[in-house]
Amino acid sequence: MPRNDSRPRTCRDCDGHASAKVTTGQRDRDGSRQTLTVTCPVCKGTGTSRRVTHPTHTGR
Repeated sequence: MPRNDSRPRTCRDCDGHASAKVTTGQRDRDGSRQTLTVTCPVCKGTGTSRRVTHPTHTGR
């Protein structure tokens, strides 16, 4: 596998599913369910994460 992979990394907390609709259990007047959109707090709803660069040790 090449080291210069240009694909973005998938967020490890949400596994790329950055937002979800959650039902509140209540219904609107027309009978539809009330939902809340919840986003991943780690990736802020993008589904990707930044690459972590580790410092390299040179010398002693």
